[in-house]
Amino acid sequence: MEPQRLMPTELQLAEFIQATFRSVWALELLLMMARDVDRAWTQRELVDILRASTLVVGRAVEELTAAGLIASEKGGRVRFSPTSEQQNKWVSAAARLYAKSPDRLRRMIASS
Repeated sequence: MEPQRLMPTELQLAEFIQATFRSVWALELLLMMARDVDRAWTQRELVDILRASTLVVGRAVEELTAAGLIASEKGGRVRFSPTSEQQNKWVSAAARLYAKSPDRLRRMIASS
């Protein structure tokens, strides 16, 4: 879908997705963490649960930390911790879009 055809909020969501996620793995990781906001995860747990490589999970953790969406804790654990309520809203909107139209969201990530 061409960006000029999107409504302003949809365009903003597309921009958030493209600026935040370098892969679907990063999106999957963040959405999993966002479903359990009280839990802090080790990278090993994330690798095991997502069945991803250590490299993929490590990169996603770095990117999402830099984006201000997850925070590091003692013992190398990380948790979902958006730096603003707006970021939290964008993550929720991305989750809804992914549930509704996963291919569309994947195309947004791939086009970034």
